[in-house]
Amino acid sequence: MNERARTMFFEYPLAAPREDFYDITYQVQRAVAASQVRQGLVVVYCPHTTAGITINENADPSVVRDLLLGLEKAFPDRPDFRHSEGNSKAHLKASAIGSSVTLIIEDWKLILGTWQGIYFCEFDPPRNRKYYVKIIGE
Repeated sequence: MNERARTMFFEYPLAAPREDFYDITYQVQRAVAASQVRQGLVVVYCPHTTAGITINENADPSVVRDLLLGLEKAFPDRPDFRHSEGNSKAHLKASAIGSSVTLIIEDWKLILGTWQGIYFCEFDPPRNRKYYVKIIGE
């Protein structure tokens, strides 16, 4: 990268008392503002195997409820799971959601659709978690 290239790294704690999608859009937007990057990319990453990161609608709370319901129906607990911790369905949900998202920064702003928000997805509560935000740009 050229002399004007800039990278910034942020780590955020998150208390997750229940299985839920936690809206972290505001924290990511604040990280972008603090970085003073005019154009570039943002990676939001979850370092946990029973949690994930996704982008989805944040205008209607029933969307999160429906997502949780759909994931529960798609990945129910099964007696034939062998994982000794007993949280195989949380691992399955986390793998289906994924551990990171990449977003665009343009003119000092995070680019999201009108109804989009960034979510930390907890599937094995209660947990104290963290997630990372890496900003690369100029």
